[in-house]
Amino acid sequence: MKYENNWESLNQREVPEWFEDAKFGIFIHWGLYSVPAYAPKGQYAEWYGYHCDKARDDNFGPQYRDYHVKTYGENFRYNDFVPMFKAENFDAKQWVSLFEDAGARYMNLVSKHHDGFCLYQTNYAWNWNSVDVGPHRDFCRELKDACEGTKLRFGVYHSVYEWFHPLYLKDPEEYAVKHLIPMLKELVEKYQPNTLFTDGEWDHPSSVWHSTEFLQWLYNESSVRDVIVPNDRWGSETRGRLGGNLTTEYGYIAPGMEKAEIDRVSEECRGIGASFGWNRFETVDDYLSADALIKMLVDLVSKGSNFLLNIGPTADGRIPVIMEERLRQLGKWLKVNGEGIYASRKCQESHDENIKYTQSKDGKTVFAFLHSYPFGKVAFSDVPYRENMKLTLFGCDEVFHAQNENGKLAVDFGHLPPDKIRSESVYTLKIEL
Repeated sequence: MKYENNWESLNQREVPEWFEDAKFGIFIHWGLYSVPAYAPKGQYAEWYGYHCDKARDDNFGPQYRDYHVKTYGENFRYNDFVPMFKAENFDAKQWVSLFEDAGARYMNLVSKHHDGFCLYQTNYAWNWNSVDVGPHRDFCRELKDACEGTKLRFGVYHSVYEWFHPLYLKDPEEYAVKHLIPMLKELVEKYQPNTLFTDGEWDHPSSVWHSTEFLQWLYNESSVRDVIVPNDRWGSETRGRLGGNLTTEYGYIAPGMEKAEIDRVSEECRGIGASFGWNRFETVDDYLSADALIKMLVDLVSKGSNFLLNIGPTADGRIPVIMEERLRQLGKWLKVNGEGIYASRKCQESHDENIKYTQSKDGKTVFAFLHSYPFGKVAFSDVPYRENMKLTLFGCDEVFHAQNENGKLAVDFGHLPPDKIRSESVYTLKIEL
């Protein structure tokens, strides 16, 4: 169908099925802010430039500014970080290989954050992109090329506003028409991303950003119209309501907004720690454990959501070891239990906080995820008992049989030694109906 330049028409477009099947993606916040790599505990390091500019009048601005002056000096400007952003150890193939090992099915590279600095060649940010200055490399191109022939789909994040752009500060709508929309079209046609995660939309309604005009073009005319997945960050009124997939961030929609009851694919994004950009002052205590991340993934997927887990590489292009470890731990778990995650669909809600469910697309198979080790008799009170049920505990070669307990499924796992299960944290029982 042809989509019109209004939300009623645009919201009829369904999110492409590949995205709902993918379940797990990698977010990458990397840029000039990766050089100072600083934020007060619990804050975002990628907002360093904003808070240092005149020590913005908020609770944290003075802390950013004090650190900046102490470390770099009173007269050191944000754009002076450009020659320090060298990315000399960046290896696109190495990154993609890690993301594949982690079990991810797509990635979102921050092509441009709110500081306006781009990680690709663009006609709309002369001398403010990674090809013209700094490392003199096109990271969008390198990562897209590295994704070719793999299971990983290439996608981008792109900020709609820019803190310091003169035209935006003068007239946001003129900025949208003359800068933002042409820049987005250039990005889409040049790199053909499978996802487009916009952000920074909150200061103005979608009419100011000319969002519906752009989405009409994206859905009708762009070269990726059949596969691209945009999100819901297109104006101050759109999150959780309008656009493509619905997004949450650290569990929240947006200040003052609640998720509307819309039957759409959703996606939670968050860092392993509290910051998206690398914060060198976060410690191991600030990072989620592998156990917590696995349970978060299961919980999100059981609710019909994807999980976009962020990493913050260092300025020289390395992925911090603790982040690499967490990704590999997730990948190890997914290699055993992934059948219950990928291409699954939301199932009934569980009345047991230690059990989550998904189901196959055809509804003939249910996957029960146990947060506790399968020991002794376990009742699955949300699953009706049926004769001839076939049970498989992923990562285990033992045979188990369904039992009828008041019309509900029960399974006696007995005294199963831990070395009999090639899994940890969450244990998956496949129930073929």
